[in-house]
Amino acid sequence: MKAPQDIILRPVITEQSMDTLPTGKYTFEVAKTANKLEIANAVEQLFNVQVTKVNTLNVRGRSKRVGRYLGTTASWKKAVVTVNPEPTPGKDGKKRKGTIEFFDNMF
Repeated sequence: MKAPQDIILRPVITEQSMDTLPTGKYTFEVAKTANKLEIANAVEQLFNVQVTKVNTLNVRGRSKRVGRYLGTTASWKKAVVTVNPEPTPGKDGKKRKGTIEFFDNMF
């Protein structure tokens, strides 16, 4: 089993991802081998929230040119995680949060 820090690599901060924050959708770059269940469990453990839905997509690397040399950027996997704004208590009885605090000051 992977650690949650190995699954969730970084948040994706773009205009489009910031527009979806009020609806409870958060965007992350995740490990390419992670599935939806692993992503949901990792977000719940790291941020103490209740995940209702996970959408994933593979982002292809783009072609880049530097002078006469042609190369590609790395491909990666993106996950859009929907969080329940009014969560129920967790399995351990602790109260969960309705938002991810890291993103609260961004919109």
